[in-house]
Amino acid sequence: MFSSILPLLWVVVGILILVFLIVKVKLHSFVALLISALFIAFAEGMPIQKIAPTIESGVGGILSTLALIVVMGAIVGKLMTESGASQQIADTIVSRMGGKMLPFALLIIGTIFGMAMFYEVAFLITIPLVLSIAKEAKVPYMKLVIPTIAGATMGHSIFPPQPGPMALASAFHADISQVYILGIIVVIPTIVISGVLVQRFIPGLAQMPLGDVMKPANKLSQAKLPSFGISITVPLMPAIIMIISSIVKSLVGENSLTYNIFSFLGSAEIGMLITLIAAMYFFGYKRGQSGSEIADHLTDAIKSISNVIIIIAAGGVMKEVIIDANVGQEIVKLVGGLPISPLILGWLITVLLRLMTGQGAVSAITAAGIVAPMIGAFDVNPVLMMLACACGSNTTTLMWDAGFLLYQQSFGISIKDTLKTWGVLEGVNSVVGLAMVLLLSLFV
Repeated sequence: MFSSILPLLWVVVGILILVFLIVKVKLHSFVALLISALFIAFAEGMPIQKIAPTIESGVGGILSTLALIVVMGAIVGKLMTESGASQQIADTIVSRMGGKMLPFALLIIGTIFGMAMFYEVAFLITIPLVLSIAKEAKVPYMKLVIPTIAGATMGHSIFPPQPGPMALASAFHADISQVYILGIIVVIPTIVISGVLVQRFIPGLAQMPLGDVMKPANKLSQAKLPSFGISITVPLMPAIIMIISSIVKSLVGENSLTYNIFSFLGSAEIGMLITLIAAMYFFGYKRGQSGSEIADHLTDAIKSISNVIIIIAAGGVMKEVIIDANVGQEIVKLVGGLPISPLILGWLITVLLRLMTGQGAVSAITAAGIVAPMIGAFDVNPVLMMLACACGSNTTTLMWDAGFLLYQQSFGISIKDTLKTWGVLEGVNSVVGLAMVLLLSLFV
């Protein structure tokens, strides 16, 4: 029994070392992840000649899947910001849904931006817009911030091509089109509960002070903005392309030319490249920007996410070490006879990783290495397992989490107020999201 637990125990110790290095030593997450991965490799008895190839495989494997997607996603987000497309989406949805429906309008805006951009980018773009809307509507700002963040965190955690869900979908061999379709079913009730209904049970929202970091946005003239149709279609293009591709492929033979063409077009990399080219044209060239100006935007976007890429790479090393140590297989042996759904177990593992590491993408990538063997062993739908783990990566976090600190410092509120707003909405997102996945498992 102890020999079965030991591999898992060393992973737990390695993650505790990771938390100590990040929280107490203030070491960069990239270095801390590599040190922790090396500790696990040595503790698990991995042959020394195998460690370097495992590191190379971990970095190469995760970046081969995510590097281009991450870079292109950052560029699309930058072009949306610079062109005013983000403002156009927000203004149009809010004006069409009206004042009484403002929270629901901001659920939609947050989810779209969370799907299209990195969470931190989506946060920094949407919150000034939300503050402007709150000021114009004379609504306490936090009543609109909560639905926006609820949508943004779920959009970022559930839908490819964001790095966490993309890594999970790749590791579990989940069908991307089903991820979008079932993901929407999971997301809609989840964000309505976490972003709108939960507010009724949080006291003091109207009196919550706003610090001096975040200010309402200075809006561009409507005449200078891209049309609403183009502004919203471009960031949703990856999902549209992948879903259409999946539908077409299901209607034709696997050896046909049509099948091969749509397999090519429906790949995440090609879908993102098409989206990037569309963004460059509609948000750049068509608005009169020169090639050099657009190139500058691309360079700035790539610089802004270099830190994200190296952390993801180090997370890939941790995942690969865990896979090579057969930790997932040991967990399968330990829990095989327990009366617990593997979906709940996958969710719980990801939640614990997120709480300990404070990194959404890293927790998803690491969980992928641990949870993947359960899919075959327990005959679990890979899309449902992917969604369960994605919900686990979006959960209540503490002070060593970048999202927690970004939220708290941006609004200048106390840790207590951060926990009762950010903490509550994220906890509800995670738990209700899991409940929706379990409900779907009765039918899928």
